[in-house]
Amino acid sequence: MSPSKPDPAQRTESVEGSVLVGGRITGARRVADTVRKPRVASTPAVHALLEHLALTGFVGAPQARGIDEHDRQVLTYLPGETVGDRSPWPDWAWSPTMLTDVGHWLRRLHDHTANYVPPADAVWFTGHSWRPGLIVGHQDAAPWNAVAEQGRLVGFVDWDAAAPSSRERDLAFTAITWVPLFTPAFAATLGFRATDDRSRRLHLLLDAYGYESDRARFAGHIVERAGLQATVIRRLAATGDPVHTALLPIATEMDDIATGVQTLPQDFWKPPTE
Repeated sequence: MSPSKPDPAQRTESVEGSVLVGGRITGARRVADTVRKPRVASTPAVHALLEHLALTGFVGAPQARGIDEHDRQVLTYLPGETVGDRSPWPDWAWSPTMLTDVGHWLRRLHDHTANYVPPADAVWFTGHSWRPGLIVGHQDAAPWNAVAEQGRLVGFVDWDAAAPSSRERDLAFTAITWVPLFTPAFAATLGFRATDDRSRRLHLLLDAYGYESDRARFAGHIVERAGLQATVIRRLAATGDPVHTALLPIATEMDDIATGVQTLPQDFWKPPTE
């Protein structure tokens, strides 16, 4: 491949620092072995979370390195491949191995934050407050934020939306994007056409997570999370935010997901062993 046309799936470095795939929206750039991106209101809370994860031995997240002279976040760089701007998505995004890796990763994250007490003045992207009994989830552990190496999950980047929630609320969004529970037409644009395999894939993810609650009720958590996602996108788009204005079609997709999930048969939610 010509140097003038770098593979969009690989996040490559230049002398000045290169724009990362997706960085055209978030302003993220790679500088040596770090990522620099604009500081936002949730940055202090997120950096405190990342410091907690590093101290407790969590693997699969960047580490916070403070703020640079340009008022940008400094984070360690996770080497590997990303979905990038590719459509359809690469095969690893749909592999059972990756789905299992994602379930294990999310469970480890939730377990590592189950007893975490954030700073009292923490400000989160969602605006939600922490209280005992909540975990602090990534809230956007989707394929577009995954880093892979040889078809295995390295970890997730872009933690700005991390926030306190129930385990189910964070897990529901991961299920939406990895099973996936997108509408068939939208999923097909991403390279996923195995609609009849979605129940098996859902239970593979939940098994990897170690989900022990009633799986039929998990449908309600998916409907709730899809509705919340649509509401947040529309609320921020109404302020003129260009990122979320561009995401307005995704808000409609989330509405359709919520409707579609409610029409799935009861057998969809039963583990294969039942």
